[in-house]
Amino acid sequence: MIDVAPERCALANPVFARFGDALFRRAEADGIPVMVIALGEGHAALPLRALQREFHIDDDSPDGRMLGLIAESLDYVTCLRPGDRLPAEVLTGEASWEPEARHRRLAAARLRLQLLAWLDPAAARDPTAHARLETDPGLRARVQTAFDQAATALGLPDAEAVVQVVAGLAEEIAYIEALREGLLARVQAMCARLDTLGAGWRGNAERQTTLTQVRRLAHIALTQLAARFAEVDAQTAEIVGALRNAESHRAFIRSSRDWLHRSRRAWEPLLGDWDAAGPGLDDSAWLRLGRSYQFLAPRFMPVQEWEVASSLRQKKRAGLFGPIMQW
Repeated sequence: MIDVAPERCALANPVFARFGDALFRRAEADGIPVMVIALGEGHAALPLRALQREFHIDDDSPDGRMLGLIAESLDYVTCLRPGDRLPAEVLTGEASWEPEARHRRLAAARLRLQLLAWLDPAAARDPTAHARLETDPGLRARVQTAFDQAATALGLPDAEAVVQVVAGLAEEIAYIEALREGLLARVQAMCARLDTLGAGWRGNAERQTTLTQVRRLAHIALTQLAARFAEVDAQTAEIVGALRNAESHRAFIRSSRDWLHRSRRAWEPLLGDWDAAGPGLDDSAWLRLGRSYQFLAPRFMPVQEWEVASSLRQKKRAGLFGPIMQW
């Protein structure tokens, strides 16, 4: 996010107008930001950095700053055309998408329970407390008492002022709850599916090896994602401290929200593949494992292993080895 920025994708250099109906997106091969233009009967993808060098566009010039904003925007939207509004993330720090009502309810309930735990740890440990927050008069009264005492602890005029601070923080956390459902839970489901596969491929060493690799990498990915969510959760574990420093916590939550949103966009094709997968071990399951390896290996394989694997693939293409596994 920057303090002052144009709201729409617009480049002043006349050379861009000569390219016609351009489209900005990330390259499929390596994800770098490119400008796609018509070229004869086909299209050409021109890296934005190469365009800057070719036309001597400094990073600090208006067009240089706009190209930087375009590249940043492609973390949040699939593509941009000249005249399109830039996503909210790069303009204001807000999100360009919305959580659903259930995520907002869950975030609000989570903070109220944490406030109750600050006042009455035993009550908050009740596994039924979450379900009874809106229906149990006694529990609601204790939550109200927690708001009253929090107002004193925070130096705020009354409980209503605490309610407003909690509501603002809950709105930010609602995005995390949406991502917990749309990313973390789906990666957990994928790992669970992988853990049940394999019996039908016993005796097929190649497929068993592939399955073992994919399963290992998927669990590494899951561990890293779960740690990121745990880090966000820890920010509000000490609820009064979080409310006292709501602005700094909001900035951290938004940063995590954007990182997790970019991750979800990257994961989406693979998770969609697994969401639609049938239960069998047919050829489509084998192809899905191959696509899973292609996604997971460059992101989650330890660097030394990845370098060895890449070297083997290059030597295979050069004909220096006999048959080895292809992904």
